Amino acid sequence: MHVAIVGAGMSGLSCASQLVRSGHTVALYDKGRGPGGRMSTRRMTTPLGDAHFDHGAQYFTVRDPAFMAQVARWSASGVAAPWPAAGTGAWVGVPTMNAVIKEMSDQHDVTFGWHVRGLVRREDRWFLTGETGAGERMQAGPFDAVVVSIPPEQASAIVALHDLSLAATALAARSQPCWTGMFAFAERLPSRHDTVREAGLISWAARNGAKPGRKGPETWVVQASPHWSTQHIDDSVENVSAALLAALGEALEQTLPEPVTASAHRWRYAMSTGSNLGALWSAQSKIGVCGDWLLGPRVENAWISGRTLATRMMAREREEVA
Repeated sequence: MHVAIVGAGMSGLSCASQLVRSGHTVALYDKGRGPGGRMSTRRMTTPLGDAHFDHGAQYFTVRDPAFMAQVARWSASGVAAPWPAAGTGAWVGVPTMNAVIKEMSDQHDVTFGWHVRGLVRREDRWFLTGETGAGERMQAGPFDAVVVSIPPEQASAIVALHDLSLAATALAARSQPCWTGMFAFAERLPSRHDTVREAGLISWAARNGAKPGRKGPETWVVQASPHWSTQHIDDSVENVSAALLAALGEALEQTLPEPVTASAHRWRYAMSTGSNLGALWSAQSKIGVCGDWLLGPRVENAWISGRTLATRMMAREREEVA
């Protein structure tokens, strides 16, 4: 099979790796400017040098034996390391959270900066339609099958014209938003804590430089609770940044110095509660869907979902050949 995968995050890349190992060809398309997805890292220029912020997933944990073996390989290649401050069994990408995604994407044909808007069916083959970040219209194909590995609200919009059952399942899922603040300081904040959990409007905050392999100025990432993020979903970056900075000061019980840089990022589709479906595959339409929202909001679940979908696709193909 020649397969197109929409979305080059953890689930899409996991699916691609499994398909390629079985002899299939895969092309991935992602609207982001580079590797990361929800494991992205933001770089900002400051008077003290470049500051890096893991502003998506903060860490990941391991339960599944197959994922454990994969994490061991990442660790051996130097792109992942334990981070005890986040809890027993917590891991992060090194030197940035997106290092794991970058290593995975380097092994595949990935086109970044390409926003897939829809699918077109011609003579039992699939074509992708979309546009570049500059607004240039693009088309890719033909493909034998399409995998959609993006948040459920976006997945539903892409597949709705071609597979109502898949679209309905995706539409039934509901993602929660998350506003994330990013702050760099001239000096290390005098706190013995490197992480903050569930404090006022803060769901999670972390001293980014406390993670292994980090360099640069003192940086903190502050993630608001889903409830607060929903209430302030359309607020300006400036207002959200100010609110999260104030909340960090309250949580650390200190008056914070003026940051040398401050910003915020809105993750409109940050996480979903999960459906325990694993993955979705229609042998009739040859459209598949994967993502952590089909299991639960964990990096490991995104990886498992991608592998699960690839396995279902290949099993069905073997049945058709037989």
